Amino acid sequence: MTTPRIRLVELTAADVSARRQAAELLVEAFPHANGWPTIEDATDEVTDLLTPERRCRAAIDDDDQLVGWICGTPGYRGRVWELHPLVVRASARGHGVGRELVRDLERVLNTEGALTLWVGTDDERGETSLAHVDLYPEPLAHLRDVRGVPTHPLGFYIHCGFALSGVVPDANCRGLPGILLSKRIS
Repeated sequence: MTTPRIRLVELTAADVSARRQAAELLVEAFPHANGWPTIEDATDEVTDLLTPERRCRAAIDDDDQLVGWICGTPGYRGRVWELHPLVVRASARGHGVGRELVRDLERVLNTEGALTLWVGTDDERGETSLAHVDLYPEPLAHLRDVRGVPTHPLGFYIHCGFALSGVVPDANCRGLPGILLSKRIS
């Protein structure tokens, strides 16, 4: 597959077609119990995210189809933003769409005075070296050598310039942590 040509636009509640496609992408990418297993669950999530205080961006291809989207939620009086979610259609993964969405969100947030962007990437299926390890009494000591399988998003976020910032032991059940990453927006 060739790299899809995309344009980056604001994802708004008014665009019914884009909202539907955004929900479909959530189901495609996160069909498991901790994700959005039904279109109804995903539609509710998209509706909850498309609010004026958040910044949601979409990657649209030449056929006016949504191939990916990203959302940022402000915290710390707008200085720190959480990236959640980032989703790219399976057929477009590995072709730079996710990286472009991250860069675009950073650009938008930078104009608003944001300083830091953070993301949590869960290890729900034992795909990182932190899985099934007792991270206590020093959870942060385990971050230095963390590795993930190629399909886990950890490597993607590090490639995008995020740094390991923390770990939440047992976030997804005993032995399956949440991994926190952050980066300075400039």
